[in-house]
Amino acid sequence: MAENKQQRFRFSEAPIWDLQRAYYEEEGMKAWNNDQVPQYITSNPMIATAYAEMIFGFLQDLSVKGSISEPVTILELGAGAGRLAFHVLHKLCELRDYAGIVLPPFRYVMTDLALKNVTAWASHPALQSFIQQGLLDFARFDAVHDTKLNLVVSETTIQPGDLKQPLLIVANYFFDSIPQELIYVGDGKIYECDVLVEFPENFNQLKPSEALEKMTLNYEYRLAPEYEAETYPYYDVVALYQQELEDSHILFPTVGLRCLERLSQLSRSGFLLITADKGDHRMENWKFADPPRLIHHGSFSLTANYHPIQHMFEQRGALALFTTSHHYRDINVGCIFMLETPMNYANTRLAYRRFIERFGPDDFFSMKEWVDQRIETMGLQHILVFWRLGGYDAELFIQCTKFISSLLPEASDEEMLDIQSGIHIMWSSYYAMEQRYDLALDAGLLLFEMDMYEDAKWFLETSIHADEDESVSTVLYCLAVCNYELGFEEAALKYIREALVLEPEDEEALALLKALSEGEQAF
Repeated sequence: MAENKQQRFRFSEAPIWDLQRAYYEEEGMKAWNNDQVPQYITSNPMIATAYAEMIFGFLQDLSVKGSISEPVTILELGAGAGRLAFHVLHKLCELRDYAGIVLPPFRYVMTDLALKNVTAWASHPALQSFIQQGLLDFARFDAVHDTKLNLVVSETTIQPGDLKQPLLIVANYFFDSIPQELIYVGDGKIYECDVLVEFPENFNQLKPSEALEKMTLNYEYRLAPEYEAETYPYYDVVALYQQELEDSHILFPTVGLRCLERLSQLSRSGFLLITADKGDHRMENWKFADPPRLIHHGSFSLTANYHPIQHMFEQRGALALFTTSHHYRDINVGCIFMLETPMNYANTRLAYRRFIERFGPDDFFSMKEWVDQRIETMGLQHILVFWRLGGYDAELFIQCTKFISSLLPEASDEEMLDIQSGIHIMWSSYYAMEQRYDLALDAGLLLFEMDMYEDAKWFLETSIHADEDESVSTVLYCLAVCNYELGFEEAALKYIREALVLEPEDEEALALLKALSEGEQAF
């Protein structure tokens, strides 16, 4: 391949897709370390809450219909780092327990192409309780070919026709990352856009991410009458493009459509699709569209085209919900009811209206970008309000911990109690990833500054036990103080001595040791 530096491919068969697969299969969970591949926008507690509300509404609708005996399968495609699944299950269980109403049982099935990810989920500490309750299972799933699901935990297989309840599909940042066709509409004709790939030197020695960055793509056009034939499965939507569009490059989700069609065969009762992506459902937004650009982030992504998915399933009787009152900016969230009498699913539709249409994940992300640039101009109450709006998200907390610390001298007792409460809520729904920060440490130090010694002790001990080789004298000193204030003098002596091993001249630590040794009041 490297010897012939330029080759021509059909867009959906270009080597970019094999490199994409290779990248995720080689990197596994490391692909999401420190947002190398973006995950926050589609995996934060805010979007998970919106999804949990829609899923809860769906379970309510099934209960109203009397369908409560058979379990509902919630299938996430391309579950990646696993953070969304964790947050959705956490919120969904909260809703179920709070409501205390009769619902059908459910199980959440996380899937991905990369077997490394499936293996990592099965051993992730945050997911173990859901596994033990029978609420969570895993499967490797290839969106291009697979027709069944081989479940890892239950060691069962879901074959076509096995599911009696409708299948609920979750697809976040999925359709923009799987192979797509690229067509061009011009002068009332449909052209295939082939891609001319110019390979870099030493292509075969490069990592997938390096090869994707360094290869050059150009496009050539050829008439494609097969798209205009009435026998083409998606002829109706292509004919609509011929009629309505001009000088337009269109990414066409043939693989995505076929994947949904295969998944629909698993259930006898249809499916509900909840999906979010950097994608357009409005046909007019593809008018005069330029050739696509790959967005590189270790792997790559493109703009997803939701319009054919919406159009084709609406032609078959589905109800499709996308935002109508405003245009999305960063992420487009949709819901497609491929179900018998979809209007009967009122609770699901109302949840979409309340948690997507009125104010949803895209609105929240726009606000977060605004807050990110102005965090140090905000008052403590404003920070707490936004933290609460975002579901007590750890990322915001880590981002502004130092600034919150600087505001504590002027904080009211109520604000400090709200910080304490928020830290506990945040920790209860924290999904640890291989990032470069220590959430327990940040939480413990902030609680220490607020003289909340019992809580501070727990978080600081959690931090040092997670990485005993990286103990810091300041943390050990804080733990000594916490134990002293709580009356645990033996533990306080232990920690202060450990702190002095690292910093023998620390005056505060020496003073505390003296007070502890002589039975004097230290503070």
